[in-house]
Amino acid sequence: MTPLDLTAILRAAIPDAEVEVTDTTGTLDHFAIRVVSDAFAGVSLLDQHRMVYRALEAPRADGRIHALEIHTATRS
Repeated sequence: MTPLDLTAILRAAIPDAEVEVTDTTGTLDHFAIRVVSDAFAGVSLLDQHRMVYRALEAPRADGRIHALEIHTATRS
């Protein structure tokens, strides 16, 4: 799975998201992801991360994502 694939999945789930994806090991299955979205406004950090996990459920379940580091933020 490429960083571009992950970005596309996240933008489909959270349309206004600014997404940065880093392949942390060069193996295309360990990623650090930063997602900035107004959709996170008023949402707890835990629920922000749940939104990202939910969007990436399929590639996590089938093993395309082995490890995931998530950073979320709002624009304001």
